Amino acid sequence: MRFRILALSTAALAAALVLAGCAPTDGSMPGMDHGPGGMTSSTPAPSEQASFNSADEMFVTMMIPHHEQAIEMADQILAKDGIDERVVTLAEQIKAAQGPEIQTMKGWLEDWGIPYDDSMSDMGGMGGMGGMDHGDGMMSDDDMAALDAATGVEATRLFLEGMVGHHQGAVTMAQMVLNNGENPDVAALAQQIIDGQTAEITTMQDILATL
Repeated sequence: MRFRILALSTAALAAALVLAGCAPTDGSMPGMDHGPGGMTSSTPAPSEQASFNSADEMFVTMMIPHHEQAIEMADQILAKDGIDERVVTLAEQIKAAQGPEIQTMKGWLEDWGIPYDDSMSDMGGMGGMGGMDHGDGMMSDDDMAALDAATGVEATRLFLEGMVGHHQGAVTMAQMVLNNGENPDVAALAQQIIDGQTAEITTMQDILATL
């Protein structure tokens, strides 16, 4: 069953992450309990590994469904016949990179005491911020259906155009957490996303130019 698509504009995400960057940087958030053993005024600061702020938390909880959709798109194109071998290789590369990254991010949430399940891919799990445009690069239900139904060169073009926008959204999200986050592991992943997906954008644009 295809998960429901989160719709959030880049402008809204930017504003949220900037505000998040102003939140407490000790891993706590007002009105939120990060599990048993939650911090109190007498609790020592967490270790560097556990330290995070709300910008880190927002990035991770939003990047998980973002990655999940990229993998779904890759699965759709890989299931088709007659697809350019360059695109097949790219789709396999995207799956190989983003699958482990999803597991890493889910592990961080577990370490941070933040519950996460598939329902958080729904707009209701992200604070009810759905209904906006897809400025974060997420494909709409109609976009996904069109890709699913397309064949041959049309499918190749839809996949590449959709994934270019998808990657551009991920790069923007990653840059914002670099600017506002605190966790060094999150920052390292964000930089990895920027480097890897920027290179893939160039590859996809080059392939599109030959279709």
